[in-house]
Amino acid sequence: MNYVVCLKYGNKYSAEYVNKLYSMVERNLTVPHEFVCFTEDTTGIDKAITIKPLTLLSGVEGWWYKPLFFNPNLGLEGTILFLDLDLIIFRNIDNLFTYKPNEFCIIRDFNRHNYKNYDKFNSSVFRLNTGQHSQVYSDFIKDTRAITSMLQGDQDWIRNSIKNKFQYWPNEWIQSYKWEMRDRPLIIRTADGKRNFQTPGEPKIKLETSIAVFHGEPNPHDCIDPWCKENWK
Repeated sequence: MNYVVCLKYGNKYSAEYVNKLYSMVERNLTVPHEFVCFTEDTTGIDKAITIKPLTLLSGVEGWWYKPLFFNPNLGLEGTILFLDLDLIIFRNIDNLFTYKPNEFCIIRDFNRHNYKNYDKFNSSVFRLNTGQHSQVYSDFIKDTRAITSMLQGDQDWIRNSIKNKFQYWPNEWIQSYKWEMRDRPLIIRTADGKRNFQTPGEPKIKLETSIAVFHGEPNPHDCIDPWCKENWK
C-alpha cells in the first residue's frame, strides 16, 4: 500500500492547510494511495481524508512529532510519503513513489543554495517504507527531552540518526520558494507582524519542479505573489 501522510499539531496551521494539501495531492498523483492526516484535532478536516490520532508526548510540539513516522508500529504497512503542510504542489508527483524504490529519500537542505554539496536534511518531503530507519523513532522516544533541547529541529535529529542508506531527491524536483524559485527577494515585516515579500513577483520554475516549499515566512496563504494564490488550492 502507498500512503501520503501529513502532520497537523496545534494551531500553527489550520484545517484549510490539510484540505488544500489533500486537494493538491489528488490532482497531481496518479499512483494508487491513501491520504492520511495524523492530528489531535480533526475540526474542519475534509471527511474524505483518513484521520489517525496523534499520540501526544509530554514536552513534544510541532515538527518534533515527525520521528513518529519512523515507528514500525505506526499502523500503516507499505510505502509512506510524508509531506509538510506548507507546500504548493503544482505538477505530477508520481516520481516521488517511483524514484529509487525501497530507499529512504529526503530533500537536501535548501542551504544547498549557498554551499556546494551541502549534506544536511530538510524534512518537508521524505519517503520511507514502514519500519525503515526505525532508530530515528526508538532512540528519540528513549531520550526525547535531551534531544529536543540539544537540537534545533526534527531534521537535525533525522540526519544525526541516518548516516547511510539514504538518497537525496534531485534538487530540481522540490525547491525552496523564496530562496530558489524567487531568488531571495527583499522581505519586510508587515503591519500584522508577519514577514512577506516587499513586492509581488513571479517565480522562476524549472521544468522538473513539482513542489514549492515555504519554510519560514511567508506561508502560502499570506504570500502576496499571484502565482501562490493561483496554485494553493
